Parts: sequence; C-alpha cells; structure tokens
Amino acid sequence: MSPSHHYDDGGDAMAPFQGETAFETYFDIITGLAYLVTAIVSAKRLSGRPRSGGATTASSASSSSGGGETTVVTAFYSLILATSLLRALWFLVPLAAWQQPSYTPVPVFSWTKPSRVWIGAALSELVVTAGSLTLFSIFILILVYWADILKKYFTPGARRNLPMTTFFFLVGALAIIELLNCALFLARVYSTEGMILVHSVVLAVVSLVCVCEITIFSHRFRTVLQTLGAINQVSTEAQVRRIVWITVTGNLFFVTRALLETVFASMLLLFWQKHGTVQKAFSHEIWDAYTVVKYWSELTILVLMLYILQSRFSASSGQQSGTTTSTGPNGASYQKVPTADV
Repeated sequence: MSPSHHYDDGGDAMAPFQGETAFETYFDIITGLAYLVTAIVSAKRLSGRPRSGGATTASSASSSSGGGETTVVTAFYSLILATSLLRALWFLVPLAAWQQPSYTPVPVFSWTKPSRVWIGAALSELVVTAGSLTLFSIFILILVYWADILKKYFTPGARRNLPMTTFFFLVGALAIIELLNCALFLARVYSTEGMILVHSVVLAVVSLVCVCEITIFSHRFRTVLQTLGAINQVSTEAQVRRIVWITVTGNLFFVTRALLETVFASMLLLFWQKHGTVQKAFSHEIWDAYTVVKYWSELTILVLMLYILQSRFSASSGQQSGTTTSTGPNGASYQKVPTADV
C-alpha cells in the first residue's frame, strides 16, 4: 500500500498504529529531563562567564581575527545549550502533540490529509535535525580552531581565513543539505522515511570525516604542545591530557554514531527496496535500542564537554597565576596554543 494512502481520511487513519510502550514513555521523560538538566548547567555556565580577562588577551593573540577565548567558549556553551534544549523539547513534548501515529518510523507524505499528521511529522524531524546540527557543530568548531592554530605553527607565512568564517561556512553547508532534504519532502519526492534516510546517511558521512580529522589534528596538536613545552621549559601535560580526552571521547562518539547510522540506513534501504516502505522495518525493540544508544551517547558527550571545559578553566586559572612573569617571546608562544585546545 502506498504510504500516502494511510492518511486520506481523518483520525481513523491512526487506528492501525500503536503509540508508545510504557518503556518508551518513561524513557522519553527521563531522557528529556536529563537533557534539560544539561541545558540548565550550560546556561548557568554561559551566564556566569567573564567578559574579559588576561586569558582572553592571550587567546586573541593566537587568533589574529579577534576570535578570542571568550568568543570561542561562549560559542561552545551556546551550542551545548541549543543541542540540549532541542533534544529536551523533542523528548518532553508528547507523541500526541507531534501528531505521530507510532513511536517507530512510519511513512508520511506531505500535503496529505489529515494535514496535522504530516505537519507534525515534519516538525518533529526538523527538531531532530536541528539538534544534530548543533551537536556536530561543537566538534566542527573544535576542528576549525585546531586547524587554524596548527596552520599558524606549521605554515606561519600562509594566509589564514577567520576561524569563525570557516566554521559558519561548514555548518552552513550542512544546513543547506538538510534544508534540501526538507524541500524534497515538501515536493513529495519522498516521504518522512526518505528524510530520515538522508539524515542518517549525512550524519554517518560527517561522523567518519570527524573521526579522521580529530585523529590527525590531535596528533599534530600534541606535537606542537610538547615542542613548545620543551622550548619554554614548562610542563604541557595538562593541555595534552585535555587533547587526549577530546580525541578519545570524540572518536568513540563518532565511531559509534557512524556505525549506528550506517546500520540504520542499511536496514532502511534494504527494507525499502524489498517492500517499498519502511512502515514495519523496525519493531519497538529495535527502534528503542537505536534510540537509547543514539541519544544517550549524545548526552554523554555533552556532559563530557561540559566537564572538559570546566576543568580547562580551572587549570587555566592556576597557569595564569604562575606564568604572569613570563613576557618573553617563548612565553607568549606557549600561552597562545593551550587556549585553543577547547
């Protein structure tokens, strides 16, 4: 049966579908509240951040564009806050409010009746997409600033673009792909199942790229830190540990995400090719497992980023008090690099 046939007549179209199980209801509430707590913590950190300071001056020196420490870390907290709020919204808004006939994916075409069903499905998918975009933007921002610092040290004479310009370009490119995905849905090229499939493929590809880039940049960044530490006779172990933390946690997250989205997309494609729909591609058990792994891995990485940011500034405070007398060229070079490690 064509997916659009499910929604030709009012509320009775929802009858064949099962809503949420008891596990799914409790899972949504617990996960939504966990994301909400993360949002509150990031908001408090964001509102309590100082607007100026000595560390900001050092960071500004490392980024000639004026993208100083305050701007960068404010961007990190803002992205964590946005991701957490979007995820909390998606989990805490009841299934009925999204007008979804089932907790598991069902095909819904745009411009079919009742309109509330496809509009709710589209809005739900847009919230999920926006949350994924802000989440991945956190690591894109890290990579952009690592690349900028490394380019300064490995090719000092080369012309460098503003880091935030590069960041907005990359995020904008991803946003355009996702907007095109939504446009194809609205044009009835495919249903919500097509939107979900494209979204999964995009995230799988981006995850693999992030794994490669984080690994390469991390190795080079640690080399720079160790070299500068040896030159200045200063320990850079704390900075190296933070780089390792970001590398390990980031790669674990992105490898897990790439595998998860690849398996998910493969199952969708195989079922779609065989049956022409993904209406029954996932049982509640399979979909629940996918949801648990996906969203709790995201929550874990957000919490770890908050921890790394907090520990980074605790360490920075101690370093600042111990290096204020270091005004020579070597001291300046050493202080520039660690400010970009997160």
